[in-house]
Amino acid sequence: MWKTVGKRYLALWLTGICLTGSLAGCGGAGTADAEQSAIEGAEQAADTDQGAAGIVGMELSDSADAAEGGGEFGMELPPLDMPDDKYRTFYEVFVYSFYDSDGDGIGDLKGLTEKLDYINDGDDSTDTDLGCNGIWLMPIMPSTTYHKYDVTDYYGIDEQYGTMEDFEAFMEECKARDVHVILDLVLNHTSSSHPWFLAACDYLKQLDEGQEPNEEECPYVGYYNFSKEKGMGYCDFDGTWYYEAPFWSEMPDLNLGNEKVREEIEAIVDFWLAKGVDGFRLDAAKEYYSGNPDANAEVLDWFNGMVKEKKEDAYLVAEVWSDQNTYARYYESGIDSVFDFAFADNSGIIANVVKGVSTASGFGQALCDSEEKYASYNEDFVDAPFYTNHDLGRSAGYYAGEDSERQTKMAGAMNLMMGGCAFVYYGEELGMKGAGKDENKRAPMYWSKDPAADGMCRGPQDMDDVKMKYDSLEEQSVDSGSIYQYYKDAIRLRNTYPEIARGKTECLEEISDDWICAVKKVYGDSEILLLMNISKEEKAVDVTGLILNGKEADGNWLATSGMTDEEQAGSWILSGRLLTGDEKAGMNGMTVTMPPYSILLFR
Repeated sequence: MWKTVGKRYLALWLTGICLTGSLAGCGGAGTADAEQSAIEGAEQAADTDQGAAGIVGMELSDSADAAEGGGEFGMELPPLDMPDDKYRTFYEVFVYSFYDSDGDGIGDLKGLTEKLDYINDGDDSTDTDLGCNGIWLMPIMPSTTYHKYDVTDYYGIDEQYGTMEDFEAFMEECKARDVHVILDLVLNHTSSSHPWFLAACDYLKQLDEGQEPNEEECPYVGYYNFSKEKGMGYCDFDGTWYYEAPFWSEMPDLNLGNEKVREEIEAIVDFWLAKGVDGFRLDAAKEYYSGNPDANAEVLDWFNGMVKEKKEDAYLVAEVWSDQNTYARYYESGIDSVFDFAFADNSGIIANVVKGVSTASGFGQALCDSEEKYASYNEDFVDAPFYTNHDLGRSAGYYAGEDSERQTKMAGAMNLMMGGCAFVYYGEELGMKGAGKDENKRAPMYWSKDPAADGMCRGPQDMDDVKMKYDSLEEQSVDSGSIYQYYKDAIRLRNTYPEIARGKTECLEEISDDWICAVKKVYGDSEILLLMNISKEEKAVDVTGLILNGKEADGNWLATSGMTDEEQAGSWILSGRLLTGDEKAGMNGMTVTMPPYSILLFR
């Protein structure tokens, strides 16, 4: 699927970057003097013997204002390259805290639909949306709790969120935007108020002393794990019977080995696929059979096969909150994705590298090792990188000091430069805060600093007063240097180059070090190079001897608009960059100068 890029990237042509790929901008807008200097520099380069084919010693800055006039050069930027596959950028939404359409303080599906243009407006000639082309809806089915992970009806919409008609309208708008939707499907347990559990309990109460339950009389008694002995994770039912519920007494575990339970699950899948959903996020897959990965993988194998028979291109991602060696094994089930917890959270690989606890070269090596590990279990794996989610503290709280905003940006981009299907938790693109109790991590989307503004939610009842570190969307949307603008650029870069999400990663150890991560991504017959400076200091990177797409670096940095393939031969093309401040990136001979916390993409 090919789409068009917006005019804000036209400005980058003036600085000598090629136009054969979309370009992501840095956080800071240039001045009028910088704009004029960029224009003059490009004109001077055209008058040299090398011309635009070999601009040496150029500096690369950003200019949001110059983009307004870029169209006068008649340049047509290339379309985004967004194949219609499972390698997407998903936006995780907690409907309860996202956008309130009816003034009751609780987010709802109508509110989410109203704000779809924020996530993706369906028109890639604009730059006013995030560019996410997938949405993961945290549970929306009827429940007794605010978080709704205890389902009382698998075929309904929680009344706090609206009606089935509201959901259908939401799905229609997503389809119009080519935004895929996956539902959080909670199969490990139900609510204790679910009719299945209530029927089973009523039946057990009627049994005479010593009488054993009979599933022919009440099939629901086999839907759960009842016992007359209190095992670990079991809760008391009536002094005689106990039931497995390790998460909470009001969340009894389902017996997923029961054939009738599986028939129920298949019917549930049929229902939601008929509503147009594109797949499912599988909650707590590690606990289907606690402590038994093989049994868990068997459930996933069955579920994956069952769903794919109904919808071959359905996307399935499982939550297996464990160490990497353990969750990697779950790929044997054939499931598309397993969330990549090793890179997430305050002590994960990304945060440790950004904080300087681990090396930048170690990040590149971890990418390569992870891909190799997952492929050893299933060569068709689709990694599911994420940085934070509804169970983890928000990333703005991971960093302190004068570089904390740069670090917040850089870490988000590192997640988005990983291969696979990437996930962004709502509000991370604003640098929202929230840690401690779960309610704090699910605070209201920060549309405005005014809690009474249209659409603002009140958040979970037991949430503490969460004081935000950075501005709300109202301020960030008009600040070219904001975290929000940076996230948009990072997602734009990801959507432009399919190599980022789909390519096989190769580590370039010869130029990687404690602060520089250099990786090549190979997708089909195309290669890109990602250089990352993950430090607070400017770094110089020597690319002598490196080969990209069969071309050895020769110091000729191309501005390729209107050039033939022959004219481009033997040189590299700088096709995108993500800068976290006002400093300039530059190339001089075989040396690439990288500002603090920056990413450059070559091809």
